[in-house]
Amino acid sequence: MDHRAIAAAFAGSGALHLVRPRTFEGMIPPQLPNPTAIVYASGVAELVLAAGLVGGRRWAGPAGAAFLVGVLPAHVQMVVDATAAARRKPTAKRLAYAAVAWARLPLQVPLIRAALR
Repeated sequence: MDHRAIAAAFAGSGALHLVRPRTFEGMIPPQLPNPTAIVYASGVAELVLAAGLVGGRRWAGPAGAAFLVGVLPAHVQMVVDATAAARRKPTAKRLAYAAVAWARLPLQVPLIRAALR
C-alpha cells in the first residue's frame, strides 16, 4: 500500500467523520468525555494527515501511524459492542456487523506499517 492509498483512506474517513459524526460516536470508549468532539477532532486530524501524505511531508507517515495506534481503542470498542449486540440478538445484520468489526481490527497492523514506510 503506498502513501496515496493511505492518504485517500484518511481523506475519505476524515470527511465522513465530519459529515456523519453519529456513525462514529458509538466507537468512542465510554470512559472518554464528549464523543462528538472526539469524532470531529479525529476527522480533522485525518484530513491533515491526508494532506501531509499527499504533500510528501516527512512527519505525515509517523504521525499517521501514531494516529492509527491512538484510535485502536475505538476499533476494540466497536468489536466489543458489535459482538455483544450479536450475542444478545443474533440477526443477520448484527452478525455481519460483528464480522466486519473483527475483520477491521487486524487490518490496523498493515496500515500502521504502511504509514511508517
